[in-house]
Amino acid sequence: MGGSKPTYVPFPTFETKSPANGQALSAVGRCRINPTSACAEDEFISIFEKNVEQSKVNTKSDDPDIKASNKKLKKKYMKQGVAMAQKYIFETLGVDASIIDVEILIDASMIVESDGCLAACFLDAGCDKIAVKGDDKGILLQALDLARVPKNRIVAHIDQVNDDEVAAVSVFTDTISIAVSSDAKKDDCIAIIKRISTASKNVSVIIQISASSIDKDATLVSSINKYFGEEETPKGTVSLIDPTAQQLGLSYASCIRTDRPDGLFTTVVCTRSGEALGLVYSSKESVVAAIECSRGVYYSRSRNGLWRKGDTSGHYQTLHRIDVDCDGDALRFTVTQRGGDCAAFCHLNTLTCWGEPTGLRHLEATLKDRLKNAPAGSYTKRLFDDPELLRDKLVEEAQELSEAETKQHVAEELADVLYFAMAKAAKAGVSIDDAVAELDKRTRKVTRRQGDSKAFRIEEGDKILNK
Repeated sequence: MGGSKPTYVPFPTFETKSPANGQALSAVGRCRINPTSACAEDEFISIFEKNVEQSKVNTKSDDPDIKASNKKLKKKYMKQGVAMAQKYIFETLGVDASIIDVEILIDASMIVESDGCLAACFLDAGCDKIAVKGDDKGILLQALDLARVPKNRIVAHIDQVNDDEVAAVSVFTDTISIAVSSDAKKDDCIAIIKRISTASKNVSVIIQISASSIDKDATLVSSINKYFGEEETPKGTVSLIDPTAQQLGLSYASCIRTDRPDGLFTTVVCTRSGEALGLVYSSKESVVAAIECSRGVYYSRSRNGLWRKGDTSGHYQTLHRIDVDCDGDALRFTVTQRGGDCAAFCHLNTLTCWGEPTGLRHLEATLKDRLKNAPAGSYTKRLFDDPELLRDKLVEEAQELSEAETKQHVAEELADVLYFAMAKAAKAGVSIDDAVAELDKRTRKVTRRQGDSKAFRIEEGDKILNK
């Protein structure tokens, strides 16, 4: 189906319900959360207050000592705020923002009072976007300005379409969202989209609708998203307010195409780092079931029914995210494969259906095995048993990598560093997927460090190398 129009799928807005409810509604890849009404408002207020505290630190003093001291204090408050926000997102809300595109809905007055610090805080903590709401146009514009973040990292949420307001907010954002009434129909929603796109040609539009609306019209979401996919119309999608897994899953599946006579969707199952575990099939019902139980659930053609991966073998999967491909006719399930001593997707007891892994994944498996079953004389076992030796080798190999010049030499030294680094990780119970998650979290940050070298670390490294 190459060359087909883009596919837009809905995502949930947690307005009064917490995402930490045992289901995986956010696994559709994106979610919006209203922290003042959905979950743990007190914790969110504490984060806000820490950012207000940060914003009030004066770093423009004429006294160089006071200026330097206050810069350190401001940085300290910033780190504390980000740590609090990360705990709130990942633990309290139960959303993995390293793989899910999380939007936090913040009142414009809070961003103004914190001088924009609150917006940067949640983006640094892992959110993909900040959605800003405000009844007062002036305060909303002030908040969007003070946020000081890229246009693609902030959304303006408005209550009604005003041409002047749409044009004004589009200076600061490339996305506008608006909630429509619970009795709004397809034509009402499209009229709103057209009016917004007329006022500003360069914005995407998010239409928020009540989940109960799709009980009245099951085609509402797919009809709106089909319109978004037409030529010469703005990009955008639908967000369902507080949907059930059934409502979200069926709406999501209604936006996907299939040319199979049995109506199934070809589905590739992958790890966090993008490795293909196997090829399966999904139905509308299996998508709903997967969202309901936060696991890999597919459709078995041989059994003619749902296949809850792991119910028989014990090799179940934690579901992280579902994506639609560029043609809108295939799915990707991103999962973590579980199951006793051997995390196997394949019935032949291997991780993938394409045999034993190679490269880093093979090294990881070997290191994990050495932790439990090291043969006599194993050097890897020696590293596990001697933390000082492992530390020294990490420093030594990193130094050799830093001095390598030719392509071949750099590759060789990099391989050495990877071996010792992964030995350290295996000993600590850290996987490749854990490292990938950390890298993905860091891509969300908008506050950048200078990145200067640390003299005391260099000194400590020299002591090790000169032993």
